Amino acid sequence: MVAANLIELDDLVDNPTARVPIILCLDCSTSMRGARIKELNAGVASFYKAISSDEIARYSAEISIVTFGPVQKETDFQTVSTQPHAPKLTAAGNTPLGEAVELSLDLLERRKQEYKDNGIDYYQPWLVLMTDGAPFGGSAAVLAAQVARVQSLAGAGKLAVFPIGIGDDADMSTLNKFTPGGRPAFKLQGLNFQAFFSWLSASVSRVSQSTPGDGVELDAAGIQSWATFKL
Repeated sequence: MVAANLIELDDLVDNPTARVPIILCLDCSTSMRGARIKELNAGVASFYKAISSDEIARYSAEISIVTFGPVQKETDFQTVSTQPHAPKLTAAGNTPLGEAVELSLDLLERRKQEYKDNGIDYYQPWLVLMTDGAPFGGSAAVLAAQVARVQSLAGAGKLAVFPIGIGDDADMSTLNKFTPGGRPAFKLQGLNFQAFFSWLSASVSRVSQSTPGDGVELDAAGIQSWATFKL
């Protein structure tokens, strides 16, 4: 852990580029076994590859991956110039959604402080939350607290959140609670992870070419290639 943190801090010194912190909070519970985890891995790998091929984003986008269950940090915030390959994800365990979001946001808060301590500008952070079921095996109180935390950050313009349901058993009513302004959560079309991560990499590339603090219009039409809204 100490060695990993030193690498991350060294990267802040060696690479003063403004950062786009992206948290992928991914359901890797038992129900994701088979085609779902296979397609998720392919999608995440394609995301890393697309970011790596972008001359600006490869030094500005920082990716952290948190999986559940059990809840664990797969990667801390690093650019693909430092960590070019996606981790191989496996499926097992329950679905402690609240605890996974809690860890994700704690990692984000720590990284934001490191940016500030090292004089590094950063863009609005992104939280991608993907699950194929309902919260199970975690605390209802923790889940409620993290919903409130996400809503507070998003409402203050300090977090862009993308809750995404996978398959017919995804608990969309819970995911809807994470979206600001009453907007419904997204529903992934089939197992179209690669279309989503293609859209995400293009969006990150667009953000990384802007000035921190400026509003960036995302490709709303592109969302239709991978998602539907489901109330």
